[in-house]
Amino acid sequence: MRMFVRLVFGLFVLRAAVASPRFSRQVDLDTYDSAHYDVDLDNINLENQDTYDYEDGLTIDDPQIEIGTLAPPDYNYPEKEVEEEEEEEEEEELPLKPQLVPQGSGGSGVLMGPDTQKGMPTCLLCTCLGGSVYCDDLKLDSVPPLPKDTTHFYARYNRITKINKSDFASMNKLKRIDLTANEIKSIDEKAFLGLPNLEELVIRENHVSQLPALPETMTLIDASHNNIGTKGIHSEAFKDMTALLYLYLTDNHIDYIPVPLPDSLRSLHLQRNNIQMMHEDTFCNLKDFNYIRNALEDIRLDGNPINLSRTPQAYVCLPRIPIGDLI
Repeated sequence: MRMFVRLVFGLFVLRAAVASPRFSRQVDLDTYDSAHYDVDLDNINLENQDTYDYEDGLTIDDPQIEIGTLAPPDYNYPEKEVEEEEEEEEEEELPLKPQLVPQGSGGSGVLMGPDTQKGMPTCLLCTCLGGSVYCDDLKLDSVPPLPKDTTHFYARYNRITKINKSDFASMNKLKRIDLTANEIKSIDEKAFLGLPNLEELVIRENHVSQLPALPETMTLIDASHNNIGTKGIHSEAFKDMTALLYLYLTDNHIDYIPVPLPDSLRSLHLQRNNIQMMHEDTFCNLKDFNYIRNALEDIRLDGNPINLSRTPQAYVCLPRIPIGDLI
């Protein structure tokens, strides 16, 4: 009888498992035992077996954990990609606004600076960095038109033969001009007078015979290794240059010291010229023996046919004796 009851219970459990969609595993009937159910088999009234309602007497609790695989969440990646594509399209639609280099003297004011005589923009032919324009070693035969904001101009080691007044016209910001090692023979007398901020002029290693007039703002003048002679410097050319610090006239044909020299001068280089004599008041003030010229510490007269020992009173106001022959 017990065997029969167990069989009935097993069939009931099997039917419940098959009917429920929540269970996917097959039930092993042999594993069920009477201990799994709260039923006293000995006290079952078999006589009332026909009227016993198994479905009302026995219930199987629904499982607490649902067995299965959860679908991954939807992260909406396509929306982010669409936003990035829209941003890229907006960036592509932005118009380009190139900054034009200001128009220079005699130029057209196009991008990359005014055009040269060869039809090439100056800043494409040369190198423009900020306010500095570098045109070194380009076989130029003339000064190219410069942007108006140029502050420093370098055209060294070229073939420039002449400086015209129009080359630097209206260049109000120009501070330094360096034309070292060209073939310059002549410079227009007013080529540099229209430059209110010019401070440094370097024209060494050329063929200049006449030093042009220069603005009073000069701090450095280097005209060494040229052909400047007795009449190549204007009378009192440096008198009003109250900011002049360095005057280099080495390797020319000068036969005198170009006085008067401003008190601001620190360095005077006149070596290898044709200076034969010096006046006692060249550097000092004979009327004021208390006058001391502290700034002028570097005077080079070596390589000249002058005997410095003949004019000892000319150096009493200087912090150092000039360099040159004393015999």
